[in-house]
Amino acid sequence: MNPVASSFEPAPATRVWRCRDRSLTLGGVPQIMGILNVTPDSFFDGGRHTQLELAMARARQLVEEGAAIIDVGGQSTRPGFEEVSTAEELSRVVPVVAAIARELDVVISIDTYRPEVAREALAAGAHIVNDIHGLQDAPALAELAAEHGAGVVAMHHDRTFRDETGRELARMREWFARTLSIAADAGLDPSAVVLDPGIGFYKTQAQNLALLGRLADLRESGHAVLLGASRKSVIAHVLDGVGPEERLEGTLALTALAAWQGVEIVRVHDVRANLRAARVASATRIVAGQGENFS
Repeated sequence: MNPVASSFEPAPATRVWRCRDRSLTLGGVPQIMGILNVTPDSFFDGGRHTQLELAMARARQLVEEGAAIIDVGGQSTRPGFEEVSTAEELSRVVPVVAAIARELDVVISIDTYRPEVAREALAAGAHIVNDIHGLQDAPALAELAAEHGAGVVAMHHDRTFRDETGRELARMREWFARTLSIAADAGLDPSAVVLDPGIGFYKTQAQNLALLGRLADLRESGHAVLLGASRKSVIAHVLDGVGPEERLEGTLALTALAAWQGVEIVRVHDVRANLRAARVASATRIVAGQGENFS
């Protein structure tokens, strides 16, 4: 495998994320990735966008509210999810990706861990492959991304991570080093890979909260970071077990926290509200970093 030590260098203040024929400037206010689940069983919006017309109405709304990226998913990964067949996942996502590509001026992400689905979605017009297994279960995803010049979101998915105590961030970096090595072996440009700490996946509540407070440290990898914590149970555990429909305020708090730490992309259900929270937090961080003295 190719060495990966050189991939872990301080992150630049701004960078350009090239995803096929699209470029996203990362830095400053986080880019917003709007969630479009075309599944019947996602934990928050399952069943709302399973028809093409409903999915497109939602996509238009996400763009209108300020989403730079739409993340299309056809397989729920909520706790206790049931895996659908590849054919079913394809039937759910490919028509939606193709319709968005025809109609809307937006970057399209395909949320899948299956190379077959990624291949068809890229052919239909997707620009990013979002893999919850961080390329480690299916290295062919890295090869597909390299072939198409696509961007990659690689999520941390260490199934024994909750057993870790005391060196969580170091272990996460080691796990991501394997992901980056797979990407390099596939010929994928390191700048194409964005890291997602995988909040809620095989982590205790304490680990989730600790990682949310150390997102800036993860950025020291030299790679852009995406936070996906929208309406997740990490919020419910703080707010007395409230359901997904009551977790907007908690989501906004995490988005502001991420923006304050320089996180480049936030994946959310509620685009307009989160973009506003990110803008305020980012403006405060930028001015504070300039050393303004108002005394």
